[in-house]
This record gives sequence, C-alpha cells and structure tokens, in this order.
Amino acid sequence: MSTPTNITHASFVTLPVTDQDRALRFYTEVLGFEVTADLRMPPGRWLQVAPRGAQTAFTLSGPGMGGFEPGSSRGIMLLTTDVDADCARLAEARVQVQGPDDHPWGRMAAFRDPDGNGLMLLTEKEGF
Repeated sequence: MSTPTNITHASFVTLPVTDQDRALRFYTEVLGFEVTADLRMPPGRWLQVAPRGAQTAFTLSGPGMGGFEPGSSRGIMLLTTDVDADCARLAEARVQVQGPDDHPWGRMAAFRDPDGNGLMLLTEKEGF
C-alpha cells in the first residue's frame, strides 16, 4: 500500500553549463523560454528559464553552483504541439537534431544544448 504524498510538481531541473550567458541566449532565443529568475548570490548567479506558463523551471547552473558537471543532464522531455516545426526552427539555428521519428506514444526528436545537455521534443499521440 502506498503512502499519500503532498508533492505537486518539480520546482526546477538543473542544467549544468559552462557559460550562463551563452546558455541563456540558447534557451531564450532558440527555444523561446522566458527568464524566471536572474539573481546574484554567493557563490554565483542563480539563473532560471522556463517555457511560458510552465510550473517547472530550468536552472542554468554555472561554475561554482553545486559542483554539477556541464553537459551531464539527459532525458529531459519537452512537450510540444508541433515537433516538426520546432525541429525546423532548431535546424535553422544550426542545432543538430536527431529525428523526428514516430513512436507508439507520439512523434519525438532529440537535441543537445551548447554544453551537451540532452533534451527531447515530443508531440504526444492523442489518447496516449
């Protein structure tokens, strides 16, 4: 028997990066995310971005912020209403994209941010 939980959602996902400004340009200019936090604090800069209206933000964690290894995040799934259009937009921005490919659960593609963090785009199949 499972115990009920009070957890409602993930607050943020950490994306370790080597250059926060470069990562910020990628996530805002290429992916269209918005800045949700940009604060100076010891030992560095707390920088978060997210798609408009999202509950979960992405913390672009620079050097000295938690000892994370840049490029080590994998399997981050971004839902989209049109994976093909987003892949075309990424290709125009010279981002290498694998796919999109059809799967039982939807149409999916994969790409990496400038530091090598692995992200995926998914347009879910209706009813899945």
